[in-house]
Amino acid sequence: MIVARTRGPVRIVGTGLLGASIGLALRALGVDVILADVSPSAVRLAIDYGAGRAAAADDRPKLIVVCVPPDLVASIVAAELSAYPDALVTDVASVKLGPLSELRELGADVSRYVGSHPMAGRERGGAVSARADLFVGRPWVIANHDDIADRRSADSVIEALALDLGAVPVELDAAEHDRSVALVSHVPQVISSLLAARLSDASTSAVELAGQGLRDTTRIASSEPELWVQILGANAGPVVDILHRYRDDLDRVIAALDEPAAPGARRAVAETIADGNAGAARIPGKHGQAKHFAQLIIMVPDKPGELARLLTEIGDAGVNMEDLRLEHSPGAQVGFAEISVIPEAEERLLAELQVRGWKIAGAFA
Repeated sequence: MIVARTRGPVRIVGTGLLGASIGLALRALGVDVILADVSPSAVRLAIDYGAGRAAAADDRPKLIVVCVPPDLVASIVAAELSAYPDALVTDVASVKLGPLSELRELGADVSRYVGSHPMAGRERGGAVSARADLFVGRPWVIANHDDIADRRSADSVIEALALDLGAVPVELDAAEHDRSVALVSHVPQVISSLLAARLSDASTSAVELAGQGLRDTTRIASSEPELWVQILGANAGPVVDILHRYRDDLDRVIAALDEPAAPGARRAVAETIADGNAGAARIPGKHGQAKHFAQLIIMVPDKPGELARLLTEIGDAGVNMEDLRLEHSPGAQVGFAEISVIPEAEERLLAELQVRGWKIAGAFA
């Protein structure tokens, strides 16, 4: 039996996707989890899903995790610090500098507050979408500041929480965090939404041609508008800086394509794509590993149970699948599963699957 590093009770304020997912993961480890939310029905739903229990008058939580929208973080954290003077309080908002500054302005006891941010989520919110494995392999930022009373102890508590949830702790100060997430999370949301918005007036025949590339680049465009208004507003400065540079890059591409035969136009386009290659090569793989995987593209008949059979037989071959992407066009009798594995396992898996009758559409290092 796995023993939790986190010592309860843990009070979770906000029972949406992140709060309920943290609760589910901690409850699976036997940690006492207390749930609170301004919405009684939200609490009851999260309890029904097994994310924790209702609050009691004599609760004495050791750790409080605030999981509310960015514009509520400071006021809720301040209230929790006041109500539970022996507890360490953290939050999971995607912006860190603003709430810390606001807490200081409110005169809150930030010596017991450590902001944090798990880099995980889903397009759908609420306890109904919660998953105990939501944070596995994902970075969990611990945003330290100078006013923490016992920094080593506070860090160890948040680190224990992250590790219990399968996340990878990363220490950054609040300002560096906000600059970083602007680049890797907030601007991608804007770009994805702008791209998806072009589909609104597209013809049905055009949309029906959509392949995996469009699905990949617009997946997060289904995110909740109200939440992103808050996130982008709270981190507007770093986001705008990157968008200005993005606009400059886009202007160069437009200029090149306006006159594709002009001297230097082809080079400008080629360098844009090459720069993208270089940037994509820096994205870490599974669990933050700075390594790349080999891909096998396997044809999967459009029949019940075929995908499950493929995944089972990959496991039977003793190969760990690092990632999976599926592509299937409407009406097609076959789909494609792109399986990512470590390069050393590629040839073995390829041979095993061919012996078992699977058709390989492609293999790439």
